[in-house]
Amino acid sequence: MTTFAAIGLDHRHIYHLIGELLAAGAQCAGYWTGTSDPKVLEGVRERFPTLRAVDDRDALLDDPTVDLIVSAAVPAERAALAVQALRRGKDVLVDKPGVTSFEQLAQVQAAVAETGRIFSICFSERHVVPAVEVARRLVADGAIGEVVQTLGLGPHRLNRAIRPGWFFDRQQFGGILVDIASHQIDQFLVFTGVQDAQVVHAAVGHHGTQTEGDFQDFGEIVLCSRPGQRRGYVRVDWFTPDGLPTWGDGRLFILGTTGSIEIRKYLDIEGRSGTNHLFLADRHGTRHIDCSAEPLTFFQAFLHDVRERTQTAMTQAHVFTVCRLALEADALATSGVRA
Repeated sequence: MTTFAAIGLDHRHIYHLIGELLAAGAQCAGYWTGTSDPKVLEGVRERFPTLRAVDDRDALLDDPTVDLIVSAAVPAERAALAVQALRRGKDVLVDKPGVTSFEQLAQVQAAVAETGRIFSICFSERHVVPAVEVARRLVADGAIGEVVQTLGLGPHRLNRAIRPGWFFDRQQFGGILVDIASHQIDQFLVFTGVQDAQVVHAAVGHHGTQTEGDFQDFGEIVLCSRPGQRRGYVRVDWFTPDGLPTWGDGRLFILGTTGSIEIRKYLDIEGRSGTNHLFLADRHGTRHIDCSAEPLTFFQAFLHDVRERTQTAMTQAHVFTVCRLALEADALATSGVRA
């Protein structure tokens, strides 16, 4: 059985990292109580009351029974933690973004090459969304022909009052394209089946009145595969209105040569109740598919990779490519220079 420890209780995504690993059959050796956000620590205690709280971070990193370190630390601190864990013989699974600079990416890549350990990222808008599992199967089965383009929308609610200070510091969270848009970059690569892409356009902006002018509350990216002409458009923002009954109306459109798929991940606005709605249009007509009961596969596959030293959940190359493309998009958007 795979044993993990949680270090970096700074973002609420730690809840699904811990919960899904436990559901997939792993056991938890404990979690480090250090945090920049006491509300997240309290949330872990409430959700997982039987897990062991540990005040000594190094005790978990040095525990020989621990195979895996999971983390939702302050984004700018994740790479350094990952390198420490990798060099102590642990595999690593972090919340997105995995890195916030090209220097951090190079350090993690070097540590992976040096140790042979796994550095992976939970892209929750794919890995914990059953509708995306169904869409992947439909695309693989040829339901919409050859994929031409993806359009990914990632709106989020700001919830300013409950955000920690680092959330508004670009040096700490990486910027909107490095952070949120990594989800849509990941999905573009997965659904088009390409190994790499070029960032042909990227932009960020500040439009809201609740934040300072240097906070990026809007971003967009256009991707193009190389070689080939698979296209992807990404739009992310912090403008989910308070009246929407969820944190964001996340949507994914997949255009194929013989059909199309639309995923309404978290709600069908003014329509069907619940989450994970998939709409398929093909040569036979249109239909709605309720994907809410579809089992998630990422965490079980990832634990298999930890045990067997395989890459079935997600390849190491894919992880690093998503990180690099997000950083390249940020560089183009903020400086106008292609990295």
